[in-house]
Amino acid sequence: MPTQQRSSALEKALAILDAISDQPQPVGLPDLAARLGLPRQTVHRVLTQLERLGLVVRDPSRERYYVGPHLSRLAFGTLRSLNQAAPVRLVLQELVDDIGETCSIGVLQDLEYVFLQRIECQWPLRLHQEPGSRAPAYTVSGGKVMLAYLEPALLKSLLRSRKLRASTPRTITRVGDLEGELAKVRSAGFALNNQERLDGIVGVAVPIFDPDGKGVLAAVAMHGPVPRLSIKACERQVPRLRQAADRIARVWSN
Repeated sequence: MPTQQRSSALEKALAILDAISDQPQPVGLPDLAARLGLPRQTVHRVLTQLERLGLVVRDPSRERYYVGPHLSRLAFGTLRSLNQAAPVRLVLQELVDDIGETCSIGVLQDLEYVFLQRIECQWPLRLHQEPGSRAPAYTVSGGKVMLAYLEPALLKSLLRSRKLRASTPRTITRVGDLEGELAKVRSAGFALNNQERLDGIVGVAVPIFDPDGKGVLAAVAMHGPVPRLSIKACERQVPRLRQAADRIARVWSN
């Protein structure tokens, strides 16, 4: 295949991925074709290839497409890449120095929250987790932030895709209760974790918005043990977390 044709096919695929990623909800074939000014047959052919690669997922009940797991993994890899890790870790380190508690950045993958970067505090009493570790998203503040900003139909589908299991007696396991909690998170612009993942550990998280402010790229969070950290103390750190989130967003947009 000539180079020009290969480039053209690649450009079409990237344009379709951009269009799907830019939408707050799954998008249909007619809408994609109209947005991109491409024939439906062409868009359908490219979507079939992207679906086979796991870059997009088709909702067969509504014939709509949304971001696939392979594309999510590529996004995670980009956020964790070494060419951006240093400035992001610098922001996190300054946040930890100011707050005195462990801080982290994480993203949503399905119904799990994945920790991309973490800087541990200096206190001997602390919870240690490696980057790449995971937790049920509904049990941690960062995960609740990411869930709260999902498109409503996608959130409903995700929450009903599996049973919500309790990690502690405080874990929210009823879908209706969790949806109410997530509505409060979106309204407030931050999420709290009141011993919902581990007994004795509380935390708070805020979203890291994309450059145009329409979507959420990740969450920045802090947590610590109850003996020295209260829920009220977590709330008082929200402005400082938002400053860090803004700085991280600027790093990722450069």
